[in-house]
Amino acid sequence: MKRKTFGPVTSQQVAQIAGVSQSAVSRTFTPGASISPATREKVLKAARELGYRPNAIARSLNTARSRIVGVVMSYFDNQFYPQVLEALAQKLDELNYHLLLFVGDRDGNVDRIFDQIMQYRVDGIVLASVSLSIELSEECLAAGIPVVLFNRDDENGIVSSVNTDNEAAARQIAEFLLAGEHQRFAYVAGIADSSVNVARQAGFVSTLQSKGVEDIRVVQGNYDAQQTSRAARELFSSPQPPDAIFAANDHMALTVMDIARYEFGLRIPDDLSVIGYDDTGPSGWPSYALTSASQPVDEMVSATVALLMKQIESENIEPEQLVVKGALIVRHSARRPRSGVIEKDGLSLFQPQEVE
Repeated sequence: MKRKTFGPVTSQQVAQIAGVSQSAVSRTFTPGASISPATREKVLKAARELGYRPNAIARSLNTARSRIVGVVMSYFDNQFYPQVLEALAQKLDELNYHLLLFVGDRDGNVDRIFDQIMQYRVDGIVLASVSLSIELSEECLAAGIPVVLFNRDDENGIVSSVNTDNEAAARQIAEFLLAGEHQRFAYVAGIADSSVNVARQAGFVSTLQSKGVEDIRVVQGNYDAQQTSRAARELFSSPQPPDAIFAANDHMALTVMDIARYEFGLRIPDDLSVIGYDDTGPSGWPSYALTSASQPVDEMVSATVALLMKQIESENIEPEQLVVKGALIVRHSARRPRSGVIEKDGLSLFQPQEVE
């Protein structure tokens, strides 16, 4: 039976009822702390009777840790990031950490976000924002806060990151479209100077150029639906519209498909092939069936959290760059080449044979 108490229940009251020391109560509710099973059971029984809940704020003052990880995001139109956010929350919860979301803006207001981060005394930061990543990460590192860039690169190598091989994936997309005997190519770019966009554009364009392709148009979608729609209309209104488009992410690719179908009457993939990047949930919907380069969310999140925990526990902010392997998932939005597509684990993948 739960005992009646007046005011907040304290750890000292729990210790008195359990017949143990106050430090034993503290160790019971501290993950990883040493406590005997018998003592732990006494404390938990007393806590249940009194309705005691440990005060996370007070505990953070004692341990110098808040057990809060800040996550900075700014682009929720793309379904990739809600998936990432859910996976991060679940993974951190398993480690008894809490996720605190900071929403950035497209203007890149670093000072506002940094001030918020410092107010909450977070133990570490996961940065998944295109416009804020590098500058904000440097501010956090200077303040001694461990940082991991998610789905971002740091060319200077001073910040840890977890990513897929964007350039290699884009090269594979170009090879897939070439194998499908397309003639006129276009790339719908994300934010021009973001590391991810730079790598994807470079891999795609350089591969096509190495095969003698000259007709490559690059238009700016900037990860924005309205700008992507305008860019698509520009492409399809031209005298020689592309018959193959690679968009820097799925959100833009789906927008391109809608414009092509419903405004220009184009048939996909008969008249136009479209490929995206991320392999988000809507890509698998029958109405889109988008061919897309996958980013394995669970693997990327596990690697990110492991890297962040390593830095938090060791108090050593030694940068590491991890690359998680993805794959080109083949569906029905792009014309299939005559060879190179294999079936594996219920998915169609593009794996062209290497020429010796």
